[in-house]
Amino acid sequence: MIGPVIILVESQIPQNIGKTARAMLNCELRDLRLVRPLVDPCHRDARALAAGADEVLENAKIFNSTAEAIADLHRVFSTSARHRDMVELQLTPKKAADLFVTMVQENHRVGVLFGPERAGLDNEDVALCEGNIYVPVNPQFSSLNLAQAVLLIAYEWYQAKTQFPEMTFKKGETTLATREELGGFLMHLEQELDYAGYFRADHKKPKMLRTIHNMFSRVPLTSQEVRTLRGIISDLSDPQGERARMTKRRLQKNEKESEV
Repeated sequence: MIGPVIILVESQIPQNIGKTARAMLNCELRDLRLVRPLVDPCHRDARALAAGADEVLENAKIFNSTAEAIADLHRVFSTSARHRDMVELQLTPKKAADLFVTMVQENHRVGVLFGPERAGLDNEDVALCEGNIYVPVNPQFSSLNLAQAVLLIAYEWYQAKTQFPEMTFKKGETTLATREELGGFLMHLEQELDYAGYFRADHKKPKMLRTIHNMFSRVPLTSQEVRTLRGIISDLSDPQGERARMTKRRLQKNEKESEV
């Protein structure tokens, strides 16, 4: 059973990356992804704290953005103890692990985001997730070490997957949309809203976009549903197809000019 992908955003301390790798391999997790890490995952201090989990460090993938790191995933969850001004499904590590088992059995790829040691995930990254995992500890002192948080979630995953028998689900004709597909839809929607003048106040645009991203990230859409939504947006924004025809004519003109 393929477990959740562990994604560290802007990790700053090599020892934490090493301890994360160790925690992952303890629980049979091997897919580690790093978004804009400030240190080399194979730094000697990371290797020292990995205590033999070098394979996780050596195979870690590095990305320039969170969107790229989650592009091939179907379900993504954040980890944060901070209250956010957005609607989120809140899960304990145990509840999340039970949910992950069901998702993986349905052939969904799952990822868990962990933020920088200093400040945690920003709102833009949280808005990409359908739910948040929090650890119910002392509310007056709820900050956990990065590797501790990874171990808590990885451990609950390992316990959950060993308690549930392997199951084979017949794949339907529709599959859940990847985050890349969802990101393409959201970019399309943003472009059309821009064109329609929806974002009247520039300073409010980032928060409005976060709200839109958060809204669609909470709903597990299929690939077909995403294509349908894009078709609806295209028809609503260009009901007569005039913009599409103008774009086609412009491309044809450019091709002819390049041939000359």
